[in-house]
Amino acid sequence: MRKLIFALAMVGSLGAGALATSASAAPGTPMGVTSSETVTPVRMHRGEHRMHHRMQRRHHMRMHRNHMRHRMMHNRRMNRM
Repeated sequence: MRKLIFALAMVGSLGAGALATSASAAPGTPMGVTSSETVTPVRMHRGEHRMHHRMQRRHHMRMHRNHMRHRMMHNRRMNRM
């Protein structure tokens, strides 16, 4: 359920972003293309970087835990035979 809500939120934000870029772009340019003056590189703050790192690590650990559970169940099945 949480993944579905997150996916819907991402689709909604992407749709809003596409509308915003198409409205701000020059009339003759294709949708989503803006002039180079409006694009600026953005660096993460220390707190943002830490949060991003924590989220990546949490995802990695969840995948690792699921992998190990799968291995354990597979080993149990093999030992019964």
